[in-house]
Amino acid sequence: MVIQVLGSGCKKCNELYDNARAAVEALAESGHRVEKVDDVDTFLRLGVRVTPALVLDEEVVSSGRVLSSDEIQSLIVERT
Repeated sequence: MVIQVLGSGCKKCNELYDNARAAVEALAESGHRVEKVDDVDTFLRLGVRVTPALVLDEEVVSSGRVLSSDEIQSLIVERT
């Protein structure tokens, strides 16, 4: 699974990225990749207007808030 954190590099974006990495580490599953994305064209293509945003396999699952590691784990588990 590709997990993308969309944002400009602000504090909240970095916090969401750290939480996503922690969620993947806690699940201890290989095959999940966490990426930071700061490309505005990607934001527009995915319909994201407010960052930070969390995208799982090209599906926007959260926008405008920082999810906890536990919340991200739950979203990952639901989709695998």
